[in-house]
Amino acid sequence: MSSTYLLVSHGSRDRRPEIAMQQLAKLVCNKLPKTHNALNSEHLVGIAALEMSPQPLHEQIQEFAKSAFGDCKPSQNQNRLKIVPLFLVPGVHVMTDIPAEVALAQQAIGQDIMIEVQPYLGSHPNLEKLLAKQTAAIKAEAWILLAHGSRRPGSKETVEAIAASLSAVAAYWAGPPSLESRVTELVAAGYKEIAILPYFLFTGGITDAIAASIEELKLQFSAVNFQLAQPLGASAELAELICDLTDR
Repeated sequence: MSSTYLLVSHGSRDRRPEIAMQQLAKLVCNKLPKTHNALNSEHLVGIAALEMSPQPLHEQIQEFAKSAFGDCKPSQNQNRLKIVPLFLVPGVHVMTDIPAEVALAQQAIGQDIMIEVQPYLGSHPNLEKLLAKQTAAIKAEAWILLAHGSRRPGSKETVEAIAASLSAVAAYWAGPPSLESRVTELVAAGYKEIAILPYFLFTGGITDAIAASIEELKLQFSAVNFQLAQPLGASAELAELICDLTDR
C-alpha cells in the first residue's frame, strides 16, 4: 500500500511558520521508511494550512493527492493519504474544521485514494518531554505555560494537564486566565523569577506579541526577573513524534 502524508497547520500571515513547516516536512520525510513507499520521496510529505491560505484546505488536499499519486491506478490495496493535524489542543479546528474539510476532499477525490486523519500532535504522550527540554536551560522559581486558548469545551483540560506535568500554571493568550493575571498571582505569592513557555509550534506574530507583552510586564513588575522560552520549533525530535503519529 502506498501512503503519503500531509502536515496540516493553522496557517499564518507571517512567513516564518510556513518556512518552519517546510523545514519540518523535510525532517519528517527523512525519517520515514522510504523502502516501504513506492512514491517519489519529494511527494511523500507535504504541508497545508487550515486558514490564511489562498485555497481552502479541501482543495489543498486534492492538489497534494494529485501531485503525490498522479494518475497511478490503485493496487489491490488502496493508496492512502494521511492527514496529520499539527495542533496542540483538541479545539474546534481539530475536532470539527479539519474533519469537515477532509470529508469534502474525499468526496471530490473518490475512493481510489483513502484519506485518513491521524491523531493531532498535542495528543502524543512524549510531547511533554519536548516541552521539558525547552524549560531545562532556564532556571526560574515559577513557570507559566502560555497557550492560545480555544472556545471548544474541554480543550483547556489538555493544557492544564501538561502545565501540571511541568510544574507550571496555565495561562491563555485569547482567554482567561491571562498572562498578566497569572503573573500578578505569582508576584503576590512572592515569586521573583518567572519564566514563560509559549505553547506554540513556531515563532511568529503571536510569539512576537507575547515578547512585547513581557516587556510591558517588566515595567509593571520591576523587581521580577522574567524569562521567555522558545516555542517547539522544527526539530528532529518533533519530526520523530510526527512520524510516530503517522502509524497510529
